[in-house]
Amino acid sequence: PTFAFHQMDLNRHMPQILEVLDSFRPQWVVNFAAQSEVGPSWDHPEQWFQTNVVALSQLVNALKERNYLERYLHISSPEVYGTCDGIVTESAPLNPSTPYAASKAAADMLLFTLVKNFHFPLIMIRATNVYGAHQQLWKIIPRSVIYLNQGKRIQLHGSGTAVKSYIHIRDVSRGELAALEKGEAGAIYHLSPDQGYSVRNVVLRVCALMGRDFEDSTSVVGQRMGQDAAYVIDSSRARQDFDWHPRLSLDEGLAQVIS
Repeated sequence: PTFAFHQMDLNRHMPQILEVLDSFRPQWVVNFAAQSEVGPSWDHPEQWFQTNVVALSQLVNALKERNYLERYLHISSPEVYGTCDGIVTESAPLNPSTPYAASKAAADMLLFTLVKNFHFPLIMIRATNVYGAHQQLWKIIPRSVIYLNQGKRIQLHGSGTAVKSYIHIRDVSRGELAALEKGEAGAIYHLSPDQGYSVRNVVLRVCALMGRDFEDSTSVVGQRMGQDAAYVIDSSRARQDFDWHPRLSLDEGLAQVIS
């Protein structure tokens, strides 16, 4: 009875979105909305900027005037850092490598101007490679499972050497809620696992869990444009400020996705 769902488009229905917000007067707003996907952002970067920057600016410009808003949790992305060389903290400079990442970086910079000038109650989350059951099927983990079931070869871009920090959606959701409840206004919090794994290693683990031969199930293709070499970000702040840490190991999470 306390839940309502409204399907609206940030780019086309902003007046209606604000009308719903004003009727509900939420003390907390959590914004997951964004145009994601790195590869397609090269084809129409203007669409990514329209959603992730222009529409967002309309939303937060209106929200900064709403006296009912106490906390605004914004879901950013570690893509804004570009290649993460070494352990990257929340104060690392922004160095995006793709139109998607540039649009997210622009949005983040806009939000912090509101923090500086209007004390906007922003809390920002940057989580690494989030995965779990019901993830979009073109992502590497579910796609690997599907391809193995269909007898197709899994393509490893650039031999799969790119290092990612895979973290289960349940661990991320717990961190986001903890940030809302206990996080510092104006702060950025990283949510990441204890270590990174190469894409090759993750596919190898999926093959092992499904009883398939890795060499027979994969093929190497060229690297994707703008592919960052590594994402290994430091989540010490979240661990210290609200005692957050990942609970699900990669192998447990992969087994759940396969199931």
